[in-house]
Amino acid sequence: MKALYCQQNSPGEEMTFVFQERENLPPTRDNDVKVQVRACALSWIDTKLLSEIKLEKELLPVGREISGVVLEGILPLDSEESGLCEVILVHEHYLVRKPEKVCWVEAAGTVRDGVRAYTALHYLSQVSPGKTVLVMDGASPFGTIAIQLAQHRGAKVISTAYSLEDKQYLERLRPPVEGIRQPVVARVIDVSNGKIDVAESCLEETGGLGVDIVLDAGVKLYSAEDESTSKSQLLPHKHDIITLLGVGGHWITTEKNLQLDPPDSHTLFLKGATVSFLNDEVWNLSNLQQGKYLSILEDIMEKLSSSIFRPQLDEPIPLYEAKVSMEIVQKNQARKRQVIQF
Repeated sequence: MKALYCQQNSPGEEMTFVFQERENLPPTRDNDVKVQVRACALSWIDTKLLSEIKLEKELLPVGREISGVVLEGILPLDSEESGLCEVILVHEHYLVRKPEKVCWVEAAGTVRDGVRAYTALHYLSQVSPGKTVLVMDGASPFGTIAIQLAQHRGAKVISTAYSLEDKQYLERLRPPVEGIRQPVVARVIDVSNGKIDVAESCLEETGGLGVDIVLDAGVKLYSAEDESTSKSQLLPHKHDIITLLGVGGHWITTEKNLQLDPPDSHTLFLKGATVSFLNDEVWNLSNLQQGKYLSILEDIMEKLSSSIFRPQLDEPIPLYEAKVSMEIVQKNQARKRQVIQF
């Protein structure tokens, strides 16, 4: 039985992905469940986080969002099992039942983005009817699920698009209810040419009140001349996000190195606004939240079954192409969620 692992020989070197032959499963412990994997989604591996919490190893297992017989779930952060293996052992507390209507690929491909969206919109902020939510890069796999969850909860959704294709995709999104032609996204802001002011557009859309919740996809920390990559040119500056936040607003950021100057903090204080860091791994770092975590997984499957969630997935990938696909994912070059199908 083959399984895919990540190997980093020394700090600063590029990762390599290797298939390792596994002869036998490890000894079964209490509450372990044997799962025959049918699909496994690929996600970026945060080696810095693993190092900080002392989980770094010579060979890191690849693939944690799985679906299969018996069940479906996300492998814990300290799991030694690679999801890219035909049969694995998983503790029952990390699995929930998959509805029959949901296919294996959709289950594996939605579960991580679903957990991130719930963490951001339900636990770091409280999305509710009448609120305005700005989702940066809404055509990404995470952005798509976050938009659909916010709209389902009755919020007005604004989103940014990084290309004409993204803009067209977001404008075509419709609720799953038949007969409703109103788009899911109230306004799509195309930032691909760099000429549109996101803060100005959001204030215009909200009548000058600002948005209640912002989910960013990264931010510019410095001035334009200090940002080198083409993607960073499309990101909003942190001052823009603070400007477009409404009174009592919530800024949910994925930028782990965010730094706020005293004037920024003072503006947030005057607005009574909050900044929260989105780290969806917190659910696996403590057993205290296990009940809430399983409830989230069950709700994700229910929303997949009822077509409220319609994930942004690429075509299913065969196992023999997993190594190449994971290299693309680790370089953040995949625009759709990559899922390996067994």
